[in-house]
Amino acid sequence: MRIYLQGLFWIAFVIGARAQVTTNTTTNASPPASIASASSYVLDDKHILEPGDKISFQIIEDRDPSRSLVIADSRELDVPYIGRVSVAGKTSKQLAAELKVLLEKEFYKRATVIVGLDSVNKVRGKVYLLGQVRSQGSVDILFDETLTAGKAILRAGGFADFANKKKVKITRSSAAGGAANQTFEVNMADVLENGKADKDVVLEPGDLIFIPARAVNF
Repeated sequence: MRIYLQGLFWIAFVIGARAQVTTNTTTNASPPASIASASSYVLDDKHILEPGDKISFQIIEDRDPSRSLVIADSRELDVPYIGRVSVAGKTSKQLAAELKVLLEKEFYKRATVIVGLDSVNKVRGKVYLLGQVRSQGSVDILFDETLTAGKAILRAGGFADFANKKKVKITRSSAAGGAANQTFEVNMADVLENGKADKDVVLEPGDLIFIPARAVNF
């Protein structure tokens, strides 16, 4: 009886040892699925990040789902652990490399950072039209266009009936520092009716276009 029990114990020990070796071999052979997939993730290295762009941020070692973040008008991003980080002039790939360095400096021994570009904001800013124009209000400036005062007026429906086309004023807010605003006066009759496109003004976000009324309405 004793010999029989010892035989059973030996069989159980051998089976358990084999199972342990198999488990250890499997664990050492391949990394976790999340890390393996991260190594093949291709980050965007072409699009320069702009205000309004939506990105997904993930640290693979945390094993948490990615977080959705939006780039602020100041071209900054509020990153977990780190705080505000400038993204000016950077692609998703460049930003991920910078965040990796910052995270490993204080918080992680090793950080695998994924910055995915979820959606691109197509609007770079707005200009505003007041006065004798068909549709007062704002007009968007897209990232891939050069918007002029003439184009903005046409996009707003054109001049109203009593517009003074020769005295269109464009006011541009100054940068921080207390300097006075800039004002341009443009003869839009020359630009839109006489084909003198060189007299048109290229607009910047925040510009205000005012179209006055003629002094005598006839």
